[in-house]
Parts: sequence; structure tokens; C-alpha cells
Amino acid sequence: MPVKKEKPVEKLTLTAAERAFKCAELAYDKKAFDICARDISRVSSIADYMVIISGSSDKQNQAIADNIRSGLKKFGKVNDIEGATDGKWIVMDYGDVLVHIFHDQIRRYYDLDGLWGMAPELELPPEIKAARKESDF
Repeated sequence: MPVKKEKPVEKLTLTAAERAFKCAELAYDKKAFDICARDISRVSSIADYMVIISGSSDKQNQAIADNIRSGLKKFGKVNDIEGATDGKWIVMDYGDVLVHIFHDQIRRYYDLDGLWGMAPELELPPEIKAARKESDF
């Protein structure tokens, strides 16, 4: 009698680091750029990780947020989303991970990267780390 192979069981919980990493991957899938994930657990009590993402338009930012939300749905719902209707600065709260999706100009203005610069960066794959805005030409 042939032995039936078991399918690997996908775990339905993520650590905070895994959730931050997954957010970065899902954003990259929608052509987000300047993706940064920081471990803020030692400098803040609001979350363990912060993922900062740039997009080129309201529609792209909304698509990034939708992709993150649907991609993480099997691991639990997002606690809150702010700014999704406008699409200029979207904040997604997963409790242990905060995701900020910005128009690049708004990101530069508010400079969360500088504000949280003392927090160590999560090591992301080189292709995600290297993603930059596509030229308008």
C-alpha cells in the first residue's frame, strides 16, 4: 500500500518579525519602493515593528494596503486601517506591527525614517531593499 504524503501544514500565527517581513514582501509584490522595516520594540511600546513603504499614487498605495490585508488575512485581521480612502498616507495597525504606506513626497515631509532611525532595521531580501521608484520617463 503506497504511503500517503502529508502536505506541510501552514502555521496560522506569525511572530511580529515574520508579520513585518510578510508586509514588506506583499508591498514589494505591488511595486512599492523604499521599503524599510524597523524593530521598534526597545524604543516604543506602541508596536514591535514598523514597516515604512512608499508608493507613487493613491491607487498604488490602496493596492499595496489591499494586498497586505488580503495576504495576512489567514493570520488574523488588521486591527485598524486609517487613510485608505484618501490613499496618501495609509496606516495599518496589526498590534505588533504598524505599517505606513506613503506617497514618497509625504514620506519625506514627515520623515518617520529619521524619527525612528535609532531602531535597528529588519534584514530584508536584497531585491526588496533595492526597490526604488521607477522613472517617470
